[in-house]
Amino acid sequence: MKRYKNSLGRQLIYDSYNLLLNSWDTKYEEREVNTTYGLTHVITVGDSQSPPLLLFHGTADNSAMMWIYNIKELSEKFYVIAVDAIGGSGKSEPNTKYYKSFHQVTWIDDILSSLQIHNTNICGVSYGAYLAYHYTLKRPKKVNKAVCLAGRIPSTQFEVITKMMAAFLPEALFPSERNCKKLLKKLSGTNFSKFEDNEVLMSHWYYLLKYFNNKSMMQHKIEINEDADLSILKDKVVFLIGQYDRLTNYPKAIKRLEDNKINYKIINNAGHAINHEQADIINKEIIEFLA
Repeated sequence: MKRYKNSLGRQLIYDSYNLLLNSWDTKYEEREVNTTYGLTHVITVGDSQSPPLLLFHGTADNSAMMWIYNIKELSEKFYVIAVDAIGGSGKSEPNTKYYKSFHQVTWIDDILSSLQIHNTNICGVSYGAYLAYHYTLKRPKKVNKAVCLAGRIPSTQFEVITKMMAAFLPEALFPSERNCKKLLKKLSGTNFSKFEDNEVLMSHWYYLLKYFNNKSMMQHKIEINEDADLSILKDKVVFLIGQYDRLTNYPKAIKRLEDNKINYKIINNAGHAINHEQADIINKEIIEFLA
């Protein structure tokens, strides 16, 4: 399966990806990690002797755009490993096994093993938040703590699908520049200008909507957990949820966190792009919780 709709689109995405990396304003290293499902591209930042922090972005985006306003501050406290999801719109290159039998836990195991990391912190946004708590549930001894940004713990697959459709459609089906801006405002809170005013960031997101084949991420399934399975998360995980995030801040999602005594905070004046819109607050919350 092709991850990009054409070669021009792939080049535009990669060129703007590199421009975003160059605007991180901090020293970074790009690496390829060999995993069961292909080469996984990771970006490491910070002192390798600091506590490790795995970063996972959301569906159909990538590390370069996701962590632009967080990476510098986080890397002052942690050895940050920003992961491009295999099958996603970053620089990771899936193999044929990815499309036949992808398993998230095996993939993350492979990444940590290759980097010789035995215990780590994790932070993820949206689908990345799912990876953060899912891996914590499956490998609790390998995770110190996890921060889930713009995340929720769904009760059914129907809940996942309907919320995604309501948030992204119809704009994502017709990726014009106008619809790109309209979708941003739909997903964000009052501080959407933090995203919109960054020309390189907006161009890159537009290229992703226009040229990335979202079906390439369909191997990344969401597992539905029973309440009885969630007790592991009580002391290890916090959910940071935007006040205006229609994907995660709704009564059923909040009640599930409360019923299972899982830590969460509502971040004022933020939507789904929570770590862009309120970067200073989110950076502080991540550092304080993980420390």
